[in-house]
Amino acid sequence: MYSMTEYALLMHSQLEDPLGNGEASLPCSPDNKFSDSLTLFHSEKAVQELLQQTPIQHTDDHLIEFSEALRTVAKALKQAAEGKAFAQAEAAEWKRRFELERAQNQQLEHKGKSPGECNGDINAQQMENSTNQPMLRNEANEQSENCCTNGLCSHEILHDGETDSHAKAVQNKMMRKASFKLSWWCKGDISDQHKHDIVSFERGNITAAGRSSKQISLKWESNPQTVLVMTKPNSTSVQILCADMIRWMKEHKKLNIYVEPRVMGELLSESSYFNFVQTWKDEKEILSLHTKVDLVVTLGGDGTVLWAASMFKGPVPPIVSFSLGSLGFMTPFHSEQYRDCLDSILKGPISITLRHRMQCHVIRDAAKNEYETEEPILVLNEVTIDRGISSFLANLECYCDNSFVTRVQGDGLILSTTSGSTAYSLGAGGSMVHPQVPGILFTPICPHSLSFRPLILPEHVTIRVQVPFNSRSPAWASFDGKDRKQLAAGDALVCSMAPWPVPTACQIDSTNDFLRSIHDGLHWNLRKTQSVEGPQDL
Repeated sequence: MYSMTEYALLMHSQLEDPLGNGEASLPCSPDNKFSDSLTLFHSEKAVQELLQQTPIQHTDDHLIEFSEALRTVAKALKQAAEGKAFAQAEAAEWKRRFELERAQNQQLEHKGKSPGECNGDINAQQMENSTNQPMLRNEANEQSENCCTNGLCSHEILHDGETDSHAKAVQNKMMRKASFKLSWWCKGDISDQHKHDIVSFERGNITAAGRSSKQISLKWESNPQTVLVMTKPNSTSVQILCADMIRWMKEHKKLNIYVEPRVMGELLSESSYFNFVQTWKDEKEILSLHTKVDLVVTLGGDGTVLWAASMFKGPVPPIVSFSLGSLGFMTPFHSEQYRDCLDSILKGPISITLRHRMQCHVIRDAAKNEYETEEPILVLNEVTIDRGISSFLANLECYCDNSFVTRVQGDGLILSTTSGSTAYSLGAGGSMVHPQVPGILFTPICPHSLSFRPLILPEHVTIRVQVPFNSRSPAWASFDGKDRKQLAAGDALVCSMAPWPVPTACQIDSTNDFLRSIHDGLHWNLRKTQSVEGPQDL
């Protein structure tokens, strides 16, 4: 039996922590017959009033039953809160998709297309996917061999849309997109057993509904004419190489050259010879770069490749990356031999690696009308959710296609692409994965559990990471190490694979380049060979 004081203190502790895990319980439902008593117990004043009442005799069995009832109520309320958060996230996601589709329809109507024409385009695209035959074809190439037998191709020519004068017509002719064919192969396998919808071709841009494990080859159907050069900033050696490369491409290959505004200023300050180089002025022109550029050349390290990929929110032209930085997992080409490399790439065919990106979307619990969402962010390496400057452990609830995965309690979580498996995920204990293996890496950061091991999930899933309402502190999300955003209680981060991959050129092939990068960059499994001298098995 308990005294009145002991009973009141025991009831107070049970209400403060009914589950025994150091967390306060949620308010009870009004329909519960203990609602009024529980509301009083949440305040110190209620405890003092109870102490002044006539003592009530209870047995240990009654206390145990009451404690179990409190645990049941707390669990039910927690499930209700999680259900509400999930419903809000789903509603916001569907609202975002609806708004995106409506914006695309409005844009087509603004360009003068009727709804019938729009539906015709959609039906034509569906027919193209069902028959696995490309519909974009140049009449001038009808007598050439069918390039769709072992791969995918397109002969569509994209123009700027301004043909009022003869000068504009000549410029449009010079700025047309180069057509090319994608095919896949494997050593020792000459048969074409994969469907063409694995790597599809849409309006002159690479997209992927799913990836093939075979090596992908790119063959130009018409000569590339426009090259975008992107460089590592604040490097004198890179500036000198950039100027020399642009001069060679213009004089020997007759290519149109695009550079960043920063690089444009550096070139013009060096010489007025570079007046032929083109650049852009605003965000609108950046969004249309993929309609003009046939090839992207990067001079720097992996950070420059990430920056180049971030410039394209949709389709990405093939990227040729020269190693001029401290990291080289995605930069297989050497700058000393850039003439031979570019000459071979411009002639083709070349091996490429399709590096998938993740599309990340932040859904705020405090959004107006519970439908407002933020613009999606594309990442090539990883998205990181951590505890920031807080001294408390990160508390994250993770779902995969609406199935509960786990609750992360530790420093944070990394969601990585296979291209980013050699970046932050590797430092947190994740595995190195070949970039053509389809998947999403699920890697905890310093988890407070010895059994928490990294996962590799299929790339077609949607992952949702949510900060629970009972979290002791907010979380922070960063995307490829940039664009840091705070996630408050109730906020969620939804990640899925983006439809537009980043095609990077290989020096030899995807596997050879990957293995060489981990040997040269990480000195993977480098050790002295055991001596043959000494005891031996007979």
